[in-house]
Amino acid sequence: MSDAKIAPTDAALRRIDTPVRTALTDIPADASFDLVVIGAGGAGLTAALTAAIEGARVLVVERTEFLGGTTALSAATTWVPLNSHCTDVGFADSVEKAEGFLTRAVGERSPAALRSAFVRNGAAAVDYIERNSQVKYRARPFHPDYLSELEGSTLRGRAIEPKPFDGRLLGDWFGLVRPPIPEFTVLGGMMVDRDDIANLLKLGRDWKAFRHSLGIVARHGRDRLSHARGTRLVMGNALIARQLYSLLERGAQFALGTSLERLVRDGDGAVTGVTLTQGGMSRTLRVTGGVVLASGGFNRHPQKRAERLPGIDASWCPGAPGHTGAAQDLALAAGARYGSGGMSDCFWAPVSLRKRADGSTAAFPHFLLDRGKPGFVTVDQRGRRFVNESTSYHLFGLAMQAAHRQSPAIPAWLITDRAGLERYGIGMVRPGGKGLAPFLADGYLIEAATLAELATRLGADAPVLQASVAQINDAAASGVDAQFGRGSTDYQRANGDATRTELANPCLGALGRAPFYAVRLYPGDIGAATGLVTDAAARVLAEGDWPIPGLYAVGNDMHSIMGGVYPAPGITLGPGLVFGWLAALDALARRGQGAAAPARSAALV
Repeated sequence: MSDAKIAPTDAALRRIDTPVRTALTDIPADASFDLVVIGAGGAGLTAALTAAIEGARVLVVERTEFLGGTTALSAATTWVPLNSHCTDVGFADSVEKAEGFLTRAVGERSPAALRSAFVRNGAAAVDYIERNSQVKYRARPFHPDYLSELEGSTLRGRAIEPKPFDGRLLGDWFGLVRPPIPEFTVLGGMMVDRDDIANLLKLGRDWKAFRHSLGIVARHGRDRLSHARGTRLVMGNALIARQLYSLLERGAQFALGTSLERLVRDGDGAVTGVTLTQGGMSRTLRVTGGVVLASGGFNRHPQKRAERLPGIDASWCPGAPGHTGAAQDLALAAGARYGSGGMSDCFWAPVSLRKRADGSTAAFPHFLLDRGKPGFVTVDQRGRRFVNESTSYHLFGLAMQAAHRQSPAIPAWLITDRAGLERYGIGMVRPGGKGLAPFLADGYLIEAATLAELATRLGADAPVLQASVAQINDAAASGVDAQFGRGSTDYQRANGDATRTELANPCLGALGRAPFYAVRLYPGDIGAATGLVTDAAARVLAEGDWPIPGLYAVGNDMHSIMGGVYPAPGITLGPGLVFGWLAALDALARRGQGAAAPARSAALV
């Protein structure tokens, strides 16, 4: 299979030969920028790219050594109602459907005006970015909203994903794209998306799957002759690489390993510059349009984490390391404030933990590959089932914390039998049932010949665990989970296994083939929902809801318009894209008006 077939839209693109320059010393001391973006995740790079498209002078500041933030580690699903790709998969969306769905899902937990701004500007934002850059999306034929039981939800169309990208086109800049979570790659750094996984699992039974698998493996083999990892980029890496490529085409500048130390303000309180530090050197730069905070949220801020996420260890967070909340501290000192009233301060996913060879801890998110599949059950430390295993990862994480307040459920245990392990894998253990020795040796995976023995090894009550498995087995036979309603919605059934036509419910299968296996699950925070209060142009608001001129917040620095609810896939990156676009347009409208002059409205529909 040719490289062109892997990423056909990129065949005509030239390789970037711009030398890598990310030091403050590369920037003249008297430099002035129209837009400075703090943070290089998906939302921040959207703001930067929008400004660059408009011909502005743009600087992206990133405190770590890599570009991409948590976006680079994610699937990069981007939820945008009414996007132009909806019709590609046969969905006719409308403002009424989308706003109605969000109202039913979120209610009073966030301002309706901000949700409306998102819905009504989403299609324009996606079209603008695709039309003017190398960022290209596609819709999946089946990708349900998580709260699919609500009126106005859809099974397809609103969730779009970036097309794969050839990382070799970035030249030396490829090395600055944050690598994916190692446990989500195969063969020493080959990225795979859900289509690749499906083909790899069928390669011995299906000719098309064999050809696809052979093509990506052969490409990876060639890559490893000259690169430390695969250059066929998918999911979050593809999005970040496409944004970076487009920014380099338009002359944007970058400062990596650089921290924001001060927001420079004039006598009227407007932000007119930034003081940055890198390796002991400090430099103050003038900003004529605005500063966009896109630093990823408060998750690794020691004090705010302790206040908002008590009992949740930082090692359980699978996000990138840059979201320290330091930029938010500067905004709060300038008069900003945090939002309130959300369902949760964070978004959640169950994770399992394992020490890597280099001493770091792998926090592996259990999004959809195991826990909702037939033949799995989740129990607390007594062995009691407490959650619908097929629900969204966010609701699963919240359920763990709620259950723990009644009876120890952190860690909880995800359990399957030999058949489940071979068919689906479990956590970091791949399907097939081979290579278990290292996982058993370090205690990541627990194995036992019987459920009673497994209960003893887990410290659970054997009769309680046996009763939980018996309940799942009875539910599998009838197809109805009377206890928790597993597999009762379209979204939940999508998390099951539709190929198991012998099952009455694709989410429910019996456990019975020894031996039995278990891994520990912890609630991992995957992103901040609580952030800085903004208006519909992403301008940061002080008390009295007055904008702080020249200061914007997007991504997880912005208080989520979802109010701590997770109604659909990609509800962080979707608003990040739309409000990143709006923030950049509004900031550029300020140029030439005077630092304290009110900004014009940012192209709101």
